[in-house]
Amino acid sequence: MRRARRWRVLCGALMVSLVACAPAPEEGSDDEPAASRRVESRVVPEPQYTLGDENTHNKFSSTIPPTLRVPSGAVVELLTKEATGGQLGPDSTLEDLAKVSWDAVHPLTGPIYVEGAEPGDVLAVTLHELEVRDWAWTSFAPNFGFLRDEIGETWLRTFRIAKGQSSVTFAPGVEIPLQPFPGVLGVAPETEELLSTIPPRANGGNMDNKHMIAGATVYLPVFVEGALFSIGDTHAAQGDGEVCGTAIEAPMRVVLEVSVRKGVRSIPEPQYETGEYYATTGFAETIDEAARKATRYMIDYLVAERGLTQGDAYALASLVGDLKINEVVDVPHVLVSMHMPKAIFR
Repeated sequence: MRRARRWRVLCGALMVSLVACAPAPEEGSDDEPAASRRVESRVVPEPQYTLGDENTHNKFSSTIPPTLRVPSGAVVELLTKEATGGQLGPDSTLEDLAKVSWDAVHPLTGPIYVEGAEPGDVLAVTLHELEVRDWAWTSFAPNFGFLRDEIGETWLRTFRIAKGQSSVTFAPGVEIPLQPFPGVLGVAPETEELLSTIPPRANGGNMDNKHMIAGATVYLPVFVEGALFSIGDTHAAQGDGEVCGTAIEAPMRVVLEVSVRKGVRSIPEPQYETGEYYATTGFAETIDEAARKATRYMIDYLVAERGLTQGDAYALASLVGDLKINEVVDVPHVLVSMHMPKAIFR
């Protein structure tokens, strides 16, 4: 009986209000899309702006001028290139792979200037739809990937993908379901230096996080006026870790919404959520430190947004929090996230 009473007290402490990272847009906002359509169980708003894949860059810097200016709450349709920016195609061979210039990889569509975004704000990016355009590829080579010192061969496979196709045949008897997501998305850092897109950073970047799929909202800390958001390196499918160094790399059509959140809890690195869970991310030069950061940020979230004490939050992270190794190939940086299920909060 005493044990049951203690359990009821603990449950009562966990029954806090369901609070998101940031407030919803105000009712009656002019930013609400005029039309929408349903995809599976989600409603996809009609785009108000379009940005083609001729508007690309492959660095992160506050000096890169925006290619589009939109108000907060805008729904934007973007086209992205695959990771080599057109150096490979559906009929490419190993000889073509050997000629790829890595100085041109990760063409990002953008930047998008979001009106009202200022340093200290949070930019909420809701991914409404990701559609693979027509083909994809994956590869690895010596001195590249998690086992770079062990696998010495060069390997390439391409896939043709029809509209509406839900999987690709990897090999006879092996079918991979498609689950598109952006390998790179982020805002401009507070520097005039032209930074490589290869590693993940506090501004986002090459997170290679397969859980940032359609229906997810990604939260990015804003470092410069207008945020200067960019997206690219789109993946049709990938496992947690991206161990060989590539995913199923594909050009895509993306529909997303960008909203500025002011006066909300500041976040040091990207976080994201779906209807099922809230997630924090941590990047570092070791998996251990990245995992520690993701755990610390989850504790901060549980204290600030769910009303738990630090001790309760730490224990809860251990009981139901899931650490996920998102990518390990961007030497020396790796990314780890922690997922917290929302169903436990009544």
